[in-house]
Amino acid sequence: MPVTVLLVDDEPLVRAGLRAVLEAQPDIEVVGEAADGAAVIPLVRQLRPDVVAMDVRMPLMDGIEATRAVLRTVDGPPKILVVTTFENDEYVYEALRAGADGFLLKRARPAEIVHAVRLVAEGESLLFPASVRRLAAEYGDAGGNRAARDTLERARLTEREAEVLRLMARGLSNAEIAARLVVGTETVKSHVSAVLAKLGARDRTQAVITAYESGFVAPG
Repeated sequence: MPVTVLLVDDEPLVRAGLRAVLEAQPDIEVVGEAADGAAVIPLVRQLRPDVVAMDVRMPLMDGIEATRAVLRTVDGPPKILVVTTFENDEYVYEALRAGADGFLLKRARPAEIVHAVRLVAEGESLLFPASVRRLAAEYGDAGGNRAARDTLERARLTEREAEVLRLMARGLSNAEIAARLVVGTETVKSHVSAVLAKLGARDRTQAVITAYESGFVAPG
C-alpha cells in the first residue's frame, strides 16, 4: 500500500510543487489538499492519510494549532510533517512540541522531500536530528522544564532504555541502535516502545524533546 499524504499550505504553488514531487513516486499518493489548518480535521477524518504535510504559518489556523487539534480530536491520528521556510524557527520547535513528527524546508530538494515523508511514515528514525538538536538548544528549556523532568523521573527507565533514548536523540535508527548495542532489531523495537510508553510520548520526536528539556540529554 502506498503512503498517503494530505497537503496543507496556503500557497497553491507550494502545494502543486509538493504534489508533483510526491506523486512521481510509486509508493506515495497525495489524497487531498487544503489551504489552511482549519480544514485539516474534517479532511483527516474523511481521507485517513498516513502523513499530513502542513505549513507551519497559515492565516486562519497555523500548523501548531492544527497539529494540536488533530492529535486531540482524531482517533489514530496521522503523522504530521510541518513545512517551513526557515529552519531555525521557533514556530517549528513549537510545532514539534505540540506533537508534530518532523519538519521539512520548502526549499528542500525533491529527494529530501520524498525521504522525509517516507521516514516520518515509518517512524523508526528521527528526521533531521541535528536540526532538532539545534532547535532544542535555542528554544527548549535545556533542563529547566519541570514537567519534562517530572515525566522522566516518573518513567523510571531501565539502564538499557535510557541508553536507547540517548541513541534515539542522536538520530540513530532502530537498525543502527541494534548494531551499536549488538542486539536484534526486534529487541530495539521493544525497548523503543517501552520508552515511548513510559514517557507518554506518541513518537520518537516527542521522546527526544522530553529528553532534551528534562536535561537528560544535552542538546548542544
